Amino acid sequence: MHIRPAQESDRDLLLELAERLQEGVAPWRDPEDVRRAVVGWVRESLADLSDPDSAAFVAEQSGEGVGFVCVSERPHFTGEVDTYIGELVVAKMAQGKGVGRALVRAAEDWGRARGRKRVVVDTGAANAPARQFYAALGYEEEDITVSRAIV
Repeated sequence: MHIRPAQESDRDLLLELAERLQEGVAPWRDPEDVRRAVVGWVRESLADLSDPDSAAFVAEQSGEGVGFVCVSERPHFTGEVDTYIGELVVAKMAQGKGVGRALVRAAEDWGRARGRKRVVVDTGAANAPARQFYAALGYEEEDITVSRAIV
């Protein structure tokens, strides 16, 4: 497996993979709104691949893109600036083969090189596989969002 910076020529593949970001979203959210949002997030993350304050990395196996991670910085309410994983996606056929771990490591290395002390990532409470994946890497749940229908 090889991890490399994303290129303009990766855009279509990454947008296709972005569809996986719909998995694990709370069931009361409109699926079309979710799809539109996740594709928008990835488009925004890939808008300027030359931006020094963000990065995107692609995982390749046998020359084929099998995953990606988008990373930037985000201030915590305490004022500390954290490395932020905006999107992490692994193709279904490459799941469980170390691709996600390698991409997270690339994001952590990017943040470490910028002097950051923490990496944060948001995932849905209903996304049990993602939560288990991050926990296995030593990530701890920090903030919880709760919601309630008021109709």
